[in-house]
Amino acid sequence: MLILGLTGGIASGKSTVVKMLKNKGAIIFDTDILAREVVNVGEPAWEEIIAYFGEDIKLPDGAIDRKKLGHIVFNDPEARHRLNMIVHPRIVEKLLAETDKLRNKKNPPEIVVYDVPLLIEAGMNKMVDMVVLVYASPEIQKERLKYRDGLNEEEIEARLGSQMPMEEKKKYADYIIYNESHLEDTIYQVDELWSILTLVNERKSGK
Repeated sequence: MLILGLTGGIASGKSTVVKMLKNKGAIIFDTDILAREVVNVGEPAWEEIIAYFGEDIKLPDGAIDRKKLGHIVFNDPEARHRLNMIVHPRIVEKLLAETDKLRNKKNPPEIVVYDVPLLIEAGMNKMVDMVVLVYASPEIQKERLKYRDGLNEEEIEARLGSQMPMEEKKKYADYIIYNESHLEDTIYQVDELWSILTLVNERKSGK
């Protein structure tokens, strides 16, 4: 079983690549979904977040107001670090447990993808066999955030500043998908990546 760590930056088009890999047969673990699960009302991470950030970030039903919390952490590096320290260990624990279930299957999947926006920042790149970066230049990221999400300049800079620069992420990548042009270009690169992964699996299995 080959484990792929897929990462990128905000508005780099990672979700598009995830869909392509899923359609090819890869099993996807979306850590954004896992992150929501570990902060459900009553979970240990939920309790720690409320204790640190205060009751004001709760919705009427007790759930965390993700929009309000996001505004806080995007503008406060210390608060962002604290949130990551609370959430990331729980995500990793859940991810490893789910991966073990797959490994123990009679016919485990050949390719598993960890879809992790902060793969490198969280040190989770050490948990995978291969790091794939979906790249878009900062200029294109800004353009997409402005027209797709309707963010103003200050909001855009805050979000970009909350993540490791894309040029820095390149240093950790085993394979880079440049998602800056036409969709056909991205499809071609994903096809090429899949061919590489298939070859690696064949060599591992001795075919």
